[in-house]
Amino acid sequence: MKKPRILCVGLPVRDLTFRVPDLPARGSKAEATHFGEIAGGNAFNAAVAISRLGGRAAFCGPMGDAGETSSRYIFDKAAELGIAMQDIVHMPGLVTPISTVMIDPGGERTIITFRDPELWKVRLPEADKLLADCNAILVESRCAAFCTGLCAEARRRGIPVVVDIDSVMPMHGGLLTASSHLIFSSEALQATAGIADDAAALQKLAKLTPSFLAGTRGSQGTVWLDPNGNVLRQTATFPVRTVDTLGAGDVFHGAFVLAIIENQNLEAALRFASAAAAIKCTRFGGALACPQRAEVEAFLEHRSSNQAESC
Repeated sequence: MKKPRILCVGLPVRDLTFRVPDLPARGSKAEATHFGEIAGGNAFNAAVAISRLGGRAAFCGPMGDAGETSSRYIFDKAAELGIAMQDIVHMPGLVTPISTVMIDPGGERTIITFRDPELWKVRLPEADKLLADCNAILVESRCAAFCTGLCAEARRRGIPVVVDIDSVMPMHGGLLTASSHLIFSSEALQATAGIADDAAALQKLAKLTPSFLAGTRGSQGTVWLDPNGNVLRQTATFPVRTVDTLGAGDVFHGAFVLAIIENQNLEAALRFASAAAAIKCTRFGGALACPQRAEVEAFLEHRSSNQAESC
């Protein structure tokens, strides 16, 4: 069977990662124990996951000048990873986003990112070109200014649109309605709805959009609404020894969109995505540490067997 093709829309980032014993205090100096350079960014990380887990990933969005160091690095890395980049838009004279990432001994990451403000003025290729042979779209919510029209056209054609939301988004219009699935981080969900409770926040947003709504809470699992508006919670999380959380949420989103295109039901898709993200957290390297499909399936089978034995 032909592998599903998923278009990921966002801003790729060149990540400079440092493992540190402790986060440095203001005005101090610190020694890192390890340095790494990786390609990242929410949508790019999701594309890595899609490719690793058995889909075909394509990427579209703005990058800096074609001759700029970070731009060349990400483009070359995408080729290594099998991510199609023919629809990338190089913007002359601009700088591709770049991040400094500090990872502490517990695996938690602290990130400082620069995104050139002029990148938001990008004009994407025509929808007919981008949506040809496209089974789904995954988009970063921060890119609404230049991709909402594309997402609305995708929905008009019956193509699923999954939105990765890690910051406050407008409560009306935009991607809230030009989508089929909205997956928030817990912090972004509560900030968007103005309610300090995930379930109540989802129910408030459900009055404004027909999209599937969910909030991810890391090791605490996922909360989502069923088609009748009932609050459901994924309590079967996967405890692992975490060494690096960088890119874990993006791996979750990439795995989720692939699972729904494969017609997995929502609960199974969320479980599959959680397993992929959990395995990634046990390895350094951001989303480049995303597991292969066989690893996720073996992981889930092992966990299911253990649960059956304990019943």
